[in-house]
Amino acid sequence: MSAHEQMRAMLDQLMGTARNGETDKHGVKFYDDSVCKSFLLQCCPHEILSSTRMDLGECPKIHDLALRADFELASKTKDYFYDIDATEHLEAFIADCDKRTAAAKQRLAETQEELSAEVTEKANAVHELAEQIGQKLARAEALGEEGMVEESVKLMGEIDELRKKKAVAEQEYRNSMPASSYQQQKLRVCEVCSAYLGIHDNDRRLADHFGGKLHLGFITIREKLADLKKLVEKRREERGASERERGGGRRHYVGGRELDRRARRHRESARDRDRDRERKDADRKEADRKEADRKDADRKDSDRERERDRNKDRERDYERERRRSRSRSRSRSKRDGSRERRGERGERGERRSKSHRRSSSRDRRRE
Repeated sequence: MSAHEQMRAMLDQLMGTARNGETDKHGVKFYDDSVCKSFLLQCCPHEILSSTRMDLGECPKIHDLALRADFELASKTKDYFYDIDATEHLEAFIADCDKRTAAAKQRLAETQEELSAEVTEKANAVHELAEQIGQKLARAEALGEEGMVEESVKLMGEIDELRKKKAVAEQEYRNSMPASSYQQQKLRVCEVCSAYLGIHDNDRRLADHFGGKLHLGFITIREKLADLKKLVEKRREERGASERERGGGRRHYVGGRELDRRARRHRESARDRDRDRERKDADRKEADRKEADRKDADRKDSDRERERDRNKDRERDYERERRRSRSRSRSRSKRDGSRERRGERGERGERRSKSHRRSSSRDRRRE
């Protein structure tokens, strides 16, 4: 989210939908059935558990900070009884979560090795001490981040005492069973968020769990539900009296099962979109690969064609040079032959001249 969008969201949250003088900007009002009433009370599970292992996806109803600001402003002068709708919503959601927790416990009971009552009690003691250490460690880290150093140091002292107790409990648990069985991971289900916790989990892993968004989100939901349930019966009576006075009907909230069904459908559609995107990416990569192969083949063909042309040029140059060489050889032979013949004629003429001179000399002597 950009800085501009963050500023817009903050203004919407503070001033509502009419902050710029627009009275019907969103097309809906906070009291419409399409608006999430749990979101108006800041307790919608879709918002609290977003980006966690149990992300429910996008809420089927509208979430808008400006509508929440409108509701907070209007609720100062009129009671809309949305806390009852939120209670019914959270009750359905927590009931489904508790069913999943019970099912997880049943699976563990069927798959893990059954322990005696004494060993089970000692294992539960180790689990409880580990959970206390994890919770206090997460709390100490949070206090340290908030600058409350003294409180954080005090909690760390309590954690050291719990670690000593846990070491004693682990030793008792180890001595009560064979070494081969002790090495096996013994799991239990978190009563808050239904996550699995192991008896051999270290303090860092437990602190990450108890300080994680999923566990803290479930704590927020359960605490909000507990606060709402304290007055829900009285609030229902008040709403019933108010509706009888107005002659209006009761609005029904979408239950937890329906929300889960819609959330599953949302996740399935998201997976389908991811698969389509992966398929398109694969097709695009395949097309790019084929195009690269085609260009590579064209380049190789062009290189081979150029190589053939160069070979032909070399052959023509070689043949031309060979013809020139033969021509030069023939010319040289002709010149040498002519020179030899001229030399022979010269020698014969010289011999005749000498013979003539000798004859002339003899004739002069006889005279």
